[in-house]
Amino acid sequence: MNIPKYIADEMQLKEEQVISAAALFAEDATVPFIARYRKEKTGGLDEDQLREIEDKLNYYELLQDRKKTILKSIEEQGKLTDELKEKIENSIKLREIEDLYLPYKPKRKTRGTVAKARGLEPLADLILNRPNYDDDFEAELSKYIDEEKGVNSAEDALQGAKDIIAEMISDNADVREVVRNTLLEHSMVQSIKAKEKQNNKNKKDVYDIYHDFKIEITRIKPYQTLAINRGEKEGFLKISLGFNKDDILTKISETYFSFDDSAFMEILEEVVDDSFTRLIFPSIEREVRNYLTEIADMHAIEVFAANLRQLLLQPPILNKIIIGIDPGFVSGSKVAVIDSTGKYLEGATIYPHPPQKKMAVAKETVLKFIKKYSVDLIAIGNGTASRETEIMIADLISENNLDCHYLIVNEAGASVYSASPVAKQEFPDLEASQRGNISIARRVLDPLAELVKIDAKSIGVGLYQHDIDQKLLRKNLDDVVDSCVNFVGVDVNTASASLLTYVSGLNSRLAKNIVAYRENNGKFKSRKEILNVSGIGEKSFEQSAGFLKISEGINPLDNTFIHPESYSAAEKLLQSASVSLTDISRAGAVVKHYVDKNGLLKSAEELGIGEPTLLDIVENLLKPGRDPREEMPKPILRSDVLKMEDLTEGMKLLGTVRNVVDFGAFVDIGVKQDALLHISQMANKYIKNPLEVINVGDIIEVTVIGIDVTKGRISISMKNDG
Repeated sequence: MNIPKYIADEMQLKEEQVISAAALFAEDATVPFIARYRKEKTGGLDEDQLREIEDKLNYYELLQDRKKTILKSIEEQGKLTDELKEKIENSIKLREIEDLYLPYKPKRKTRGTVAKARGLEPLADLILNRPNYDDDFEAELSKYIDEEKGVNSAEDALQGAKDIIAEMISDNADVREVVRNTLLEHSMVQSIKAKEKQNNKNKKDVYDIYHDFKIEITRIKPYQTLAINRGEKEGFLKISLGFNKDDILTKISETYFSFDDSAFMEILEEVVDDSFTRLIFPSIEREVRNYLTEIADMHAIEVFAANLRQLLLQPPILNKIIIGIDPGFVSGSKVAVIDSTGKYLEGATIYPHPPQKKMAVAKETVLKFIKKYSVDLIAIGNGTASRETEIMIADLISENNLDCHYLIVNEAGASVYSASPVAKQEFPDLEASQRGNISIARRVLDPLAELVKIDAKSIGVGLYQHDIDQKLLRKNLDDVVDSCVNFVGVDVNTASASLLTYVSGLNSRLAKNIVAYRENNGKFKSRKEILNVSGIGEKSFEQSAGFLKISEGINPLDNTFIHPESYSAAEKLLQSASVSLTDISRAGAVVKHYVDKNGLLKSAEELGIGEPTLLDIVENLLKPGRDPREEMPKPILRSDVLKMEDLTEGMKLLGTVRNVVDFGAFVDIGVKQDALLHISQMANKYIKNPLEVINVGDIIEVTVIGIDVTKGRISISMKNDG
């Protein structure tokens, strides 16, 4: 089996691209490194393509190993024919080879194996292979009566033969494929209310819609699959597949039997029914349900990953003194002040809301911090008491005519961070309750640097994250974090160990060693100095160096994504363009003009590098030290607050997308309740997936189209009036 060719054909790539990627993976090269610095070798494969190749390589390697095990097992049984061997070797799906192996798989005690042990296999063969049988069948059955073997009557003999045939039909790979495909293409997914939960009122409304639910299997939405799975798991729903049984039984007969008629047709029809009902359907139903769940899991993970990526790549609001507030009622609201580097300055707990209602004291405390530290921005967590706190801050700004703004911040995971070892290490003298507000403030200063400290699953930008495959979810979310960190790059002189851990080629141990070296020796002055860190060898340096930036180092190239391996080419290019490296601010424009005039291919050949590498060098010289997040939409800063009662239908507002789900998005428009932007209201044309139009963090203009103050619901639209 030519694995690279299969993958190339599946992904519509060149076989050489897959072979090159596989070779780089074998050398422990990371996806971000390959995507950015090995474009010539892979033909410019991006991160998504590389991760897909990596997944497929792992799958096909697993498939090959399983094939070897199965072939060995069947051969040891003396039952491996050339035809069977060819079928197994040519199979490209794990399910196919498991179906082929089923008749030879060592079985536990079954009705079929018991019947075989009682000597009834010849009788089963007769019924199967003698369709024109016209002898005395009762006399034939009597030959198999043997009380010592447990065959006490002709009926026992016939039943044993039927059990053997039923198992043979069930073990047939073609039959299983026919049943599987029929159910996947033509069945109905059905759910009803579970009887044992009839009197339970707690979650009545949650699953009401699924109490009498039926949908074609090809039309079921991923979120519906996850919802009914959860309802079934919690005991509120019973799930089944609806199908045309007679149609399936006919297909089984047509697939398995080589004849159209038989003297034993009545017996065989009964056997087919039994084989399907007792043996085939239960296992295939599990497969179909698992398949639906896998599809739903992957979709949910894709949405979660897309939302997470956008959240991590929110642009930092730099050079600001920020107050972070973690709002609350009974336990109060926690307030923290951080400086423009993220350093914690001071904090307090205020009680402006019920039951204490110490509003005046709370305002006085916050005002004191604002004046003492010249605070520019107030970040308010979006959890409990968020909008009440927002109103308080808006009033405070207005009453004191402050040159200060606020914004609402997604606080998901702040409590997880506050109790984590990382938080304890950062703030050993603070209680856990006083750390979450610091995290909220830092999420504004640099979202990526702060959010990497939290388990990605806890950030909460998806649906059903606790119901889906947790191992797969963690891998995909870790991939997103890896991608984001390396896309942005890391300042090696300011980055925390948590952030450094995600840099290509590094791990938690090396990240801690870098921080320790920095603390003991001062700031890194060059990328070469990173090689002095304990544990950093040539390989880890190669993988990580291009992503580790030094903003005020000896060599200006250290503050770009240009890899040290390309420094000589970059310096030669600068020399050819007659511009000095010390004049980095104008070098990019001069170099671009030179390359445009000289020609890309000729310039690359003169430098001894590939065209993609040359383009990357020029791009980085044009924007040295650039943070890619600068191109992302900036968050909305507010100084006043809207109430639901202020809204009117037709009102146009700017809003921030907080979460994207299958059926639409939740948008913060500055009132207590996030508004729902339904997928049908995202554009004047049909939209299949909300992510085609918007992402978490996007700033969008919307029109209010519905207000229900009683239920706290707001509907908005992005459609054009025309």
